[in-house]
Amino acid sequence: MVRMLFLFAVSLAASLAAQFAASIGARAGDVAELEILGFTKDGGVFAFEEYGVQDGSGFPYANRYYIDTSNDSFLQGTPIRVRLDDENAKLDAARLQARQKGEAVVSQAELSANRGITAGFNPVTELSADPHRIVVNPRPIFSPVDQPLEFRLDEIGMNNTEGCESQGEINGFRLLRIEAQDGGATKLLHEDKSIPKSRGCPNGYRIGAVQTFSMDSLSAYGVLIAVRQYGFEGPDYRWIAVTGRL
Repeated sequence: MVRMLFLFAVSLAASLAAQFAASIGARAGDVAELEILGFTKDGGVFAFEEYGVQDGSGFPYANRYYIDTSNDSFLQGTPIRVRLDDENAKLDAARLQARQKGEAVVSQAELSANRGITAGFNPVTELSADPHRIVVNPRPIFSPVDQPLEFRLDEIGMNNTEGCESQGEINGFRLLRIEAQDGGATKLLHEDKSIPKSRGCPNGYRIGAVQTFSMDSLSAYGVLIAVRQYGFEGPDYRWIAVTGRL
């Protein structure tokens, strides 16, 4: 009888420990949600939002990015970053503040009317796809009338990044576009020479989505890239984009 009670106690403890571990794992890290806002009506600006609740602090945040697709640079006065330093604050309140500030840059109505096409999507939970390569038909026209768009991402070791010495392996990235019509020639879209402070101490990247825009023909694109960092409770993911004209 004593032995049976002992075995039952051990089994119960193991079960509770497993449930506790699963609970911790379910909360681990902070993966920012991605919302593609769209383009201006001429395709000249691409915008997206990331939002979530910080691990550790529990503070809600919402960041909006507005990018000039002709030179892949932020519009003046952006990005817009909102964080409510109150763990009881609501995420919707942070998103509302970011949206209101964004209205002074580009109206939500214009972006919503020109959202473009999500030609490819690869969330951070995807295990079967190649995180560093994506090939898409840029518009849902069948049989395709456009050349495929192919992007490849390479990570670049940058362990000498100031302020990141205790963060393990640190990486920048290089993004290439493969030109189907030129026999597979590569075009360099972006290559880090150093890591901007706004990106923190990144240790990995993956291609998350490709958004295209067209009026009469394809005119612009945005490649969304998920950036992985060490977080308080697990890996954190934030979003950046590389844009261009077609």
